[in-house]
Amino acid sequence: MNSPKRIALVTGASSGIGEATAKRLARAGYKVYGTSRRGAQPGQRDFQMLPLDVTSDESVEAAVSQLIRAEGRIDLLVNNAGFGVAPAGAEESSIEQAKAIFETNFFGLVRMTRAVVPHMRRQGSGRIINIGSVLGFLPMPYGALYSSTKHAVEGYSESLDHELRTRGIRVCIIEPAYTKTQFDANFLAPDSTLDEYREVRALLDSVLKKVMATADEPAVVADVVLEAAMAVRPKLRYAAGGLAKRLRLLRRLAPHGLVDGGIRKDLRLDTLPALGSRTLALGKKPGSTTQANRRAT
Repeated sequence: MNSPKRIALVTGASSGIGEATAKRLARAGYKVYGTSRRGAQPGQRDFQMLPLDVTSDESVEAAVSQLIRAEGRIDLLVNNAGFGVAPAGAEESSIEQAKAIFETNFFGLVRMTRAVVPHMRRQGSGRIINIGSVLGFLPMPYGALYSSTKHAVEGYSESLDHELRTRGIRVCIIEPAYTKTQFDANFLAPDSTLDEYREVRALLDSVLKKVMATADEPAVVADVVLEAAMAVRPKLRYAAGGLAKRLRLLRRLAPHGLVDGGIRKDLRLDTLPALGSRTLALGKKPGSTTQANRRAT
């Protein structure tokens, strides 16, 4: 007799990493339900699409209930839905914007987990895979909010894995580096821009466009998701792609000063005009601003 297909739910599956993951799981034999805010859309897919807004308790409950009514179980949850704010100073996003990115990237993941875990507990098995980022263990200058959400995902996932493993449920984090998706094209613009950050925003936009030209394809991440899903003894963390693996190793072994300098060099942050010179040009006293800049560099 053929064993029944395992049931997978993948959030944010209309494009990018989510879509690639849903396709990869389907090819591996899972019956896959993808989700997006708009639900089913035109086009041929080898997985079903459900409407789901991870920022809504009611929407999450409705989608999970629909899946359970149809299949009676859920074996795999891939929390992928998320968005980012375009590179900008941390103070260039309002509190409302900060809350919005956490609402999707972190609390959306928490909502999905809370909706699915009771079903996994009852069946005595299941796997939850959270799409994190190398920014969950490395800082991203001028990407403080997005990095913060991914740091939160790391802490939540590690704690949750300890809680659930005795119930037959394991939790894994996938940590990609740069990936070719529409993610960067759909960055939310900062809503409180300041002229003081205009030059660095332009610089980072240029740097990231060059980096993305050689970024990994979403299939690289999808393959690692499948590896984590199928592993008999899953690891907590999986780096996805060569760059992610090198960064994980560097973070673990290299001195802090070397990592710090490498980040600034790669993003060309020290090529910007000194803030002290800019302050003098504006006719202000350098004072504590220049002193703070020396400490930061």
